[in-house]
Amino acid sequence: MPQHTPYFKNKLLIAGGLLVFIILLGNLQSAPQFVDQFYSRGLYRAICVVLHLLLGWLPFSFGDVLYITVIGYLLYAVFHLLKLLFKKRFKPAGIYLLQLIIGFQVAIVLFYMCWGLNYFRPSAARRLSLQDTSYTLTDVEAITRMLVDSVNETRNALTTADLHQQNSAIYSTAVNAIDTLAGTSAHFKTFMPGVKPSLISPLLNYLSTSGYYNPFTGEAQINWQMPVFDRPFTACHEMSHQMGFGREDEANFVGYLAGIHSSNRLLKYSAYYEGTIEFLHYLYRRDTTAHHQLKAMLNASVKQDLKTDSAYWEGYAGQIGLISGRFYDSFLKANNQPAGLRTYNRMIRLTMAWYRKKERGQFNPVKL
Repeated sequence: MPQHTPYFKNKLLIAGGLLVFIILLGNLQSAPQFVDQFYSRGLYRAICVVLHLLLGWLPFSFGDVLYITVIGYLLYAVFHLLKLLFKKRFKPAGIYLLQLIIGFQVAIVLFYMCWGLNYFRPSAARRLSLQDTSYTLTDVEAITRMLVDSVNETRNALTTADLHQQNSAIYSTAVNAIDTLAGTSAHFKTFMPGVKPSLISPLLNYLSTSGYYNPFTGEAQINWQMPVFDRPFTACHEMSHQMGFGREDEANFVGYLAGIHSSNRLLKYSAYYEGTIEFLHYLYRRDTTAHHQLKAMLNASVKQDLKTDSAYWEGYAGQIGLISGRFYDSFLKANNQPAGLRTYNRMIRLTMAWYRKKERGQFNPVKL
């Protein structure tokens, strides 16, 4: 059908132009200072303000609605494309496929322009002067012991009312903690932080996901169905992404920092709980004896929370979670996090450097 030829050529030119632009964006990975100065501390903050003003007031996650709509359209697109191929209408099928490719390219461009370039800025360790990696395993054991004492103490302080907090109260507390942290240093600058319950929480359970940040809408979502003591820290973690901390270990560290300095008992416990788990996992890989000794020091309530947590996620474990895990692992590796999913556990380095700096009295316990 000759009438399709000019249209097809125009689409090819658009696809080619978008491909070149995507390659240029990818090359910014080699220019972290440029990204930090002109994007993360410039353009991104403007984009963040606009997105939060437009969507932050909505009581539901617009990002969830967007993803559900896109998934629905993609299912239709696959059916429509197969239908065209079955009818041997190859030229219309080729044009439709090219349109889908262009749509995918546009999504990649929007991802990086709206938030994804934050993956390419200098590491938080460098920006926060937390590059000290001279600590020993003995140092890690000492901090782990301190965390065990802290998680026991904060768990004992919880009341029945704390453990039955409404999600709205949990979100409000997390926002206050992030706002407080933002007031301590320009490194944590944020605008209208907020977190929302994900509409697709039942699906997130099967994906073994506690929350996610939507780069297209600037919204932080959490799985509102998971155990209550997981929710406050997760809320802070996701809002850390809103600040422009792209890497998962960095968001874990910022969420931890916000949580342990909160006056809210549940949030403080949630932060120490997550920090203790991370440090115990680290020790398990390097000194099983120290791991077992320190884990045995956890009080009965914390141990029960660990069992509750494990039973909850194991109840949803399956192939869907494995497949999504592999996909996200590859995604992280493609975005300046070569450790993939193991990046989450690398918050140990930042936390150890922070505690060592704190011990030396080089800064206020909160300020960096």
